[in-house]
Amino acid sequence: MTSNPVEICRALGDSTRWRIVRLVACDALCVCELADILGMPQSSVSSHVQIIRKAGLLESEKCEKWTYFRIEARHLKLLRLLETEAVPDRVWATDDKKTIQRLAQREGSCCPGPKRLAKSRRTPIEAL
Repeated sequence: MTSNPVEICRALGDSTRWRIVRLVACDALCVCELADILGMPQSSVSSHVQIIRKAGLLESEKCEKWTYFRIEARHLKLLRLLETEAVPDRVWATDDKKTIQRLAQREGSCCPGPKRLAKSRRTPIEAL
C-alpha cells in the first residue's frame, strides 16, 4: 500500500470512489453496507474499495467474515479540504441519509459492526 500522491489522485478521480471515500471518512463500513447505500453490486463496490485501499487511504478491521473500512485519520484533513472546495452534489446528501439509515439497521442485519473502528467521526449536526 502506498501514499503516493499520484495513486491517491487516481483513487479519488472517480465519482463512485469519491462517494465511497466520503462515506468511510466518518464511519467504518463493510462492502455490503456500501453496496446498499450506493445501490451497486458488491463486486463493483469491492473493486473500487481495493483501488482506494491500494492508494493507502484506508484502515481496515476484520470482524468475523466482514471487513470494515474507514479513511485513515492522517488523510482526513486533505479530504475535508477537497470536499469544501467542491460544488456539493445532490447525491452526496442522499448517500449521507442512506448511511445513517443503514447504520441504524446494523444491529438487526447480517453485519456485526466493527469493534476497533466503531467510533463514528460524524458530528451531531451531520447525524441529523
